[in-house]
Amino acid sequence: MLYLHQEWGTKTKPSEIVINTTIAEKNPLQILLVEDYTTNQRMITLMLEQMGYQADVANNGLEALTAMRRQPYDVVFMDMQMPQMDGMTATQYICQECEPSVRPRIIALTASVILRDKENYLASGIDDFLAKPFRIEQLMQVLVNCHLMQEQKKYW
Repeated sequence: MLYLHQEWGTKTKPSEIVINTTIAEKNPLQILLVEDYTTNQRMITLMLEQMGYQADVANNGLEALTAMRRQPYDVVFMDMQMPQMDGMTATQYICQECEPSVRPRIIALTASVILRDKENYLASGIDDFLAKPFRIEQLMQVLVNCHLMQEQKKYW
């Protein structure tokens, strides 16, 4: 277990958040991170590594499609606003190219939490959302949900 100390506010004491560092052993997933900002790439990759996961990184939607054609992924964390090809367009291509039984779960990484945007993302094929900035325990919950969905696919 990894214990993280976080300040929740200036008046509160640091609280311990327990992160299961062996979650990847119990819930193995092939992960693709599609994010154009290097700082965000590093931060999300570090969070994933703290849980035992490794992720391939693509800088935009075009690179994501190239990566998807090389190997299958269980989960794609997709930034929505990127140069060359945005996340919604890349998601639409992924949904067109992948059979439903092998299509990865696509998780939108977005600062926009407007209902209209969420509806558009869902219509494009997005499965879930993480609003930036997010905490490691939110990321962990999304990964657990992705693993559960992957397990259910085996019985369809």
